[in-house]
Amino acid sequence: MSWINLFEVFTYFLLILSLGWYLITNLQWYNYQIQRVVLKHHKPHWHMVYFITPYVLFYLLPFEYFAIYFYILYIGSVVLWHKKLDRSLVLTKRVIRFFAILFVVSASLVVLCLALDGCSHLGLVLPLIITYFASSAVEKVIFLSFKEKAKQRLKSFETLKVVAITASFGKTSIKNYLFQVISKKYNTYMTPRSVNTIAGILKDVNSDLPQDTQIYIAEAGARAKGDIEEITKFLEPQIAVIGSVGEQHIEYFKTLDNIIYTKMEILSSPRLEYGFVHESVPILKYPKIKKFPDSLKIIKNNLEGIWFDLEVDGKVEHFYAPILGSFNAINLTAVILVAHQLGMSIDEIKFALSELKPVAHRLELIKAGGKLILDDSFNGNLEGMLEGINLASMYNGRKVIVTPGIVESTEVANITLAKAINRVFDLVIITGDLNKKIFEKELKNKDLIFLKNKKELENVLAQETKLGDLILFANDAPNFI
Repeated sequence: MSWINLFEVFTYFLLILSLGWYLITNLQWYNYQIQRVVLKHHKPHWHMVYFITPYVLFYLLPFEYFAIYFYILYIGSVVLWHKKLDRSLVLTKRVIRFFAILFVVSASLVVLCLALDGCSHLGLVLPLIITYFASSAVEKVIFLSFKEKAKQRLKSFETLKVVAITASFGKTSIKNYLFQVISKKYNTYMTPRSVNTIAGILKDVNSDLPQDTQIYIAEAGARAKGDIEEITKFLEPQIAVIGSVGEQHIEYFKTLDNIIYTKMEILSSPRLEYGFVHESVPILKYPKIKKFPDSLKIIKNNLEGIWFDLEVDGKVEHFYAPILGSFNAINLTAVILVAHQLGMSIDEIKFALSELKPVAHRLELIKAGGKLILDDSFNGNLEGMLEGINLASMYNGRKVIVTPGIVESTEVANITLAKAINRVFDLVIITGDLNKKIFEKELKNKDLIFLKNKKELENVLAQETKLGDLILFANDAPNFI
């Protein structure tokens, strides 16, 4: 075997690994759903540049010309692409297993290449296909094992109360506020961050749920029909909450009705004692179901918090929370009702609400470097973003907004957002090009900046903002979106 042939084999092997790196990175972004990577990718031109082009050129070009392209152009472009990502590949155990399988499969094919004195006729996609299906099978076996282990661990908590929360938007806020309130009285644990898939919940139960937990609060998310039903069958919550339901993730569900029916899967728990359902869900009256916000009346809402009245057990009660956003009064209504159902008195709830801390990156007010930061970067729905804009409008100084617009929503929603931005802000910075065409047409602000890469944002803010400015970070989106 000559060194030239060995170089061809090495290049073939390295190309397969490069394509595998690109594939697993995209799979991780899109929750390991290959159909979403292929059909729902927000930047499909990346597939052309980093996958299809090297695949085609491998067959079209003589090896010496392909090698020049591969080592000079392709490898360099992939490295630059990876450096610009704000959400690069995380080397989880699943990813490591994927690469282990890909290495074994690729090495086996390379040995076969050497035996057959050639590589190209074996194909580039074959090892990726074998690895994808083999990896999926391995992960399925591991998942079922983890699920059974987690189910047995849940059963070991004889008196554990489980509260499951779902919504199109606001579920993470409800979870965090409820945790803060009922932690004043009970040993409480909640799923961390925005963990809301069955896989994430299984890992949480197996690894992190403390043995002395009295109340476990879990967040349930969905990208397809049956996702919440699977979580509900596993957790069997005694209390279920369905928050505000709207057109978030409409591209996956196609219709609002599909979203509503999927959220209602959380009420199928065989142990359900009580369900609290937002009025946006058209559900019939049941003894175990209470609609909210019902009697809610917002008294005052400003940059210091919200004051509101709510009828509980036939009596109007007055509440205050140092939390921003009138829509959070709706989320707190659910918190109050659940906490009261779990045995907390109204006075205990009022005291806990008065000490609430904001959820990070959800209308969080921060003073930094002589500027006022309104961090709403984890809020991606129209209602919440409009509330952030409304709060910003109360500020007397210069106002700046940084946003990619609304992701996984409708064109109408982004047009509505643009019109609201026009009325309030002196400087508008749009990150990413997802909604660029809409904003180019609809935004009328004189000071308007479009950023293709968020890594430019820090320098732009340093140059374009001033002492005394209010800066609203409205929604956030990684570079791949």
